[in-house]
Parts: sequence; structure tokens; C-alpha cells
Amino acid sequence: MRYRSTRGQAPLVSADKALRAGVAPDGGLYLPETLPQFEPGDFAGDASLGALANRLLAPFFAGSPLAQPLEVICASAFDFPLPLVTPDKSEPGLQVLELFHGPTGAFKDFGARFLFRAFDAIASADDPITVLAATSGDTGGAVGCAAEGARHARAVILFPRGRISAFQERQLCCWREPVTALRVTGDFDACQRLVKAAFADRALSARHGLTSANSISIGRLLPQMAYWARASLDVFKATGIKPGLIVPTGNLGNAFAALLARACGLPIGPVVLATNANGTLADWHASGEYTARQSIATLANAMDVGAPSNFERLSGFGDELIEDVVRVEDEAIRARIAASHQQSGYIACPHTATALEAFARMTPETQAERPWIAAATAHPYKFADVVEPLIGLRLTPPPALAEVLERPVHVSDIAATLEALAAQLGAPAEN
Repeated sequence: MRYRSTRGQAPLVSADKALRAGVAPDGGLYLPETLPQFEPGDFAGDASLGALANRLLAPFFAGSPLAQPLEVICASAFDFPLPLVTPDKSEPGLQVLELFHGPTGAFKDFGARFLFRAFDAIASADDPITVLAATSGDTGGAVGCAAEGARHARAVILFPRGRISAFQERQLCCWREPVTALRVTGDFDACQRLVKAAFADRALSARHGLTSANSISIGRLLPQMAYWARASLDVFKATGIKPGLIVPTGNLGNAFAALLARACGLPIGPVVLATNANGTLADWHASGEYTARQSIATLANAMDVGAPSNFERLSGFGDELIEDVVRVEDEAIRARIAASHQQSGYIACPHTATALEAFARMTPETQAERPWIAAATAHPYKFADVVEPLIGLRLTPPPALAEVLERPVHVSDIAATLEALAAQLGAPAEN
């Protein structure tokens, strides 16, 4: 399998080179040159998520140094629960795929754990990797946890000052070597621009072996296909109907992984995107015109993205594959969290609440025409300051999140400039 740039001006590369580069030399994002095709029966014997992921991803890593260790990487990365629950028994047509049972309580654990195990398999002491990760919340925590103790890859995490929850910030800054947390003066888009600028500085990038763990990395997207495959296969087996997916999204990585899985033949029906008040995607879907803009702060802060990077992949892949984009403002997020708990006892984080609200806004006919799966992307405890007043309960952290509160934090403040980032990396930027 070879990978091409979305901009078409870079050479085709193997999977390991696409992972190491993060971004193509022409500034584009990598996509598989071709897509393997599966039938649901191809996964009949794959009981565990790791086994399913290995079968699904094997064609994507064929011919690369990652082909041989892939089975071990998948088994190790995907070793935590993936429950599909029915939050409200009066609405059996809606199930929630809980993606937050990994070590940092967010769906980003799937991609980050896979990616760092892959990096350790292809890097070496003489050829190390530095992972730059811009985060609006959960990516950095997952990257830091996955990187802790890595042999040949370090992580440098950039997050916006004052734009994430207190727990999220602590979780970004509590990891030991080889992890560095940088608090940037600016919003998420400023962090993302800083990462792209570092990649564009070829001397700086080569000196530190820079790559990405954001969803601009194809190595983050591919493993996220696995949980969409698992959930859709289970629902299709039980009902004979392809389920629709409702995906909370900001940078479009999780949504694009679902589209990739469907394009490979997994039994997935319509894909609906749920966004917060950042209206870039909703306005594009309504008008056909894409206009990037400054992000605005919302309760669902991991989705606070005004210029989603993966739109470049989406626009070249087939934007007609998205059924709808539902914009959910903060007031509706609060109301949905409260209503969900009152009606069924289910507790949703603000991001998950956007997906639940998107389902609630469907017509009864649309709700009834097929099973629907909404993604629960983060543990509600990570947003206790928002959730607890709305439901009138104190939340108890799961053990992995409770451990974060006991760890010391380490963070440096920097301006949103390439010079400041280069100084943290250990060498000046070149003009």
C-alpha cells in the first residue's frame, strides 16, 4: 500500500514513511492510494477489537516495516473495553458507543496508543522521532500517556491557554519523560498553525525528526476505523440493517475515520456530524461554501475548531458522503445533558451531548428507519465543572483519571511563534 498527498505534488510513499512525515512535503495530507474492500463475513472470527483491527488494517500496512509487528501493536493498543450501550430503554433505536474507557478517558486513546507503538517499532536511538501535538483538549492527554516511557519517540504537546477545562490541563501536564507540555498564548487554531509552521521549516523538522499525532496524521485516522467497524458489524449482525452514525467532531478526524471504514465496505449507513457553535462545517454543508474562521470557545472545547484540517481530506474524498451537519450551541448542550440524565440516568460529557442532541432533532421517521450509533467521546468526569451542576450529582472519577490528580504537573508557557517553539525543541528556527 502506498500513500498520496491530497495536493498531488508529492511522491507516493509507504505507510511507515507517511506516519513518520505526518504531513506530505507539498503541505498536503496523506491518503491511501487505494482502499481495500471487505465484506462483513471477513471479520466473523475476530472476537477481540485487537484481532479485528489487525485484519482491517493489514492491507494499509502491506509492504511496510509495520506489516510484521502490526498484530502485536493492535493487541497492545486496543486492550480496553468498547461498550455499546442503550442509554434510554424507551429509545432502543439509539445506542451509544462509549469510546472513553481507555487510560485517559477519551476516544483519542485508540489512535495515540497505536501511533506510539508504531513509532517505537520504526524509530531507533540513532533515528528518533519528535511528535508535535496541538490539542484543544483530549488529544494531548492521550498522546502524553501513550508516549510516557517510549524508547525512541518523544512528545511535545501544545495547548491553548485558558481554553480547556482544569482537569484537561492537568492531564496534559502530568506525564513523565519523554513528554513536554507547552501552554500557548492563543487558541487551538494558533497551536495548529504553529505545528504546521514547524513542519514547513524543513531544517527544524529534519533536525528533530518531527511528525504529528493530530488527526492530520494518517496514523491517527486508520486505527480509529477499528471501533466504527466493531460497532457497525455488531449492530448489523443483530439487526440486518446498516446503522447510521452520529459523530461529534471538530477537526474531522473521527468523522473521516468513519467515512473511510464505510468506503472499505463496513456496514455503515448515513453519517451525521454534530458540531458545537463553531459553524464552519455546518455552514459549509448548508451552503456548499467552505470558509475557515477563528474558533470560538464553547463547553465542548475539544471541538473548538474554526479551520478543520481534515476538510482537505474530505473535500478530495467525497463530501457527499455526509448526511447532515447539526450545530449545537452551548444552551442546547446544557439542556441535553440535563434532559438525558433526567430521562434515563445517562450522564454525557458536553461533546457526547452534541451527538445526543443531533439524534433528538431528527424526525421520528428518520430515527425509526434504522439503528443509530452516537459516539460518546469523553468521560463526563473530565468536564465535571460543567456536568455536575446540570445533573445535581458529584461525579466519581474512574481509577485512571483519579491517578492523574495525584501526579505532579510540568508545563512551560510560550508565545505562539515558531521561534518560541524551536527554543523548546532545542534549536533555533531557520528563516
